[in-house]
Amino acid sequence: MSAPTLLAHRALWEGKPALRAIYHDYYRRMAQRTRPGRTLEIGAGTGWLRECLGDVILSDVQSAAWLDVVADAQLLPFKAASFDNIVMLDVLHHVERPRLFFAEAERVLKPGGRLVMIEPGITPISHLIFRLFHDEPVDLSADPLMGGAPTPGRDPYAANQAIPSLLFGPMRAGFERSFPRLKLIERRTLSLFAYPLSGGYRRFGLIPLCLIRPLLRLEDALMPLLGRFMAFRLLIALERAS
Repeated sequence: MSAPTLLAHRALWEGKPALRAIYHDYYRRMAQRTRPGRTLEIGAGTGWLRECLGDVILSDVQSAAWLDVVADAQLLPFKAASFDNIVMLDVLHHVERPRLFFAEAERVLKPGGRLVMIEPGITPISHLIFRLFHDEPVDLSADPLMGGAPTPGRDPYAANQAIPSLLFGPMRAGFERSFPRLKLIERRTLSLFAYPLSGGYRRFGLIPLCLIRPLLRLEDALMPLLGRFMAFRLLIALERAS
């Protein structure tokens, strides 16, 4: 049986063409950074990555009819060096113990394999908007590299949107010491206007489908100037060294 929240998200996705266009742009960017070979999506949710990547194994901590594997990112049920790529969209900030996840990612990736993620990015403007209008917290005092076991029965939607910005910002040196074989090859800000105007996985939307592509092109042009002040997303690409 599919989890109720996944079903609700899938229904909203199907009913919001502007949101689908934005997410297809995210998937396209992630696909461009993958290597040829076997790909695993963690936190596949609505399962739409196959539209962009084709042959991909879809996994999530929740069950749904369109998923291939039910698995916790902190304990992956795969052999070592099983995948050429791991891709994740809005997943890392839900992981209670990122240290456990990155150890698993390092284990199941082949040498030269890539971990590509798009996550919330914390900038002055996005932080304000998240605090005022988003139900997921932003805790910049957290330690994402903290050890310990995951909490049994934890809500899979519990989150800290600050985790990616902390790990690949002020805590980057600590991350690199902890995972020297996971080399950061790209850190890029994304998303200025289109995503917040779409309303995300809420029922409202303030932008029509016909404006999505022009707005995304405008965002790319403005990103070098505005990204560090108001971007809502981070794109992170890591490569596993030999």
